[in-house]
Amino acid sequence: MAKKVEVSIEERLRALYNLQLIDSRVDEIRNIRGELPLEVRDLEDEVEGLNTRLEKLNANLELIDEDIKSRKNLIEEAKALIKKYSEQQENVRNNREYNSLTKEIEFQDLEIQLAEKHIKEFKVQIEQKKEIIGDTKEKLKSRQAHLKHKKSELDAILAETEKEENALIKKSDDYQKEIDARLVKAYLRIRASVKNGLAVVPIERGASGGSFFTIPPQVQVEIASRKKIITDEHSGRILVDAALATEQKEKMEKMFAKL
Repeated sequence: MAKKVEVSIEERLRALYNLQLIDSRVDEIRNIRGELPLEVRDLEDEVEGLNTRLEKLNANLELIDEDIKSRKNLIEEAKALIKKYSEQQENVRNNREYNSLTKEIEFQDLEIQLAEKHIKEFKVQIEQKKEIIGDTKEKLKSRQAHLKHKKSELDAILAETEKEENALIKKSDDYQKEIDARLVKAYLRIRASVKNGLAVVPIERGASGGSFFTIPPQVQVEIASRKKIITDEHSGRILVDAALATEQKEKMEKMFAKL
């Protein structure tokens, strides 16, 4: 069984700062994309919704057309019955038969009037729906053009950054495997709790990076000795000395240039 190699505190600090530099670079790439992926998704949902609305409106128009045809058929049938009953009236034998046929004619006449009234109402509905369809088509056309523009923007950014981002994510995973799991867990917890994602920061002008709180000289000496992992009492971030940070930045910049 191979003997486990003991990793020094300095090596852990360097690995942690390398991990921070990689993750910060991923953050930069994602910030370049900004809200674009979300905008594209929202526009895609809106376009899909408008297409669904158009389908429903057109299906509605077809149903109204069917209703109009049905009423027209009813009118033709009623007219045929009126003609039939009128011819029968000429051959009736008594008033009772005549009156009965007259009522049938009147009923069919009312059926025609009602059907014509419905047809007029249906035609008004058709005009209203056509107006809504026209407005919806205009909106859809506008949204589709906007979506196309946003997609081309996103595709251009992805083409520039996706390969590098994927390579960096793999590097981040690789570095995490080389660091003690407890430290990685602490790093990820700190990173998630600070708004800029900086969990490991160097000392800058006597204070931790991005902070205005001065670090006591004795603590700065301890940090520079790289004998133990020290966190900033104000922000909770892991601290490294400026020299170590500069060395690792130069090293990682060379790696980034090759991606």
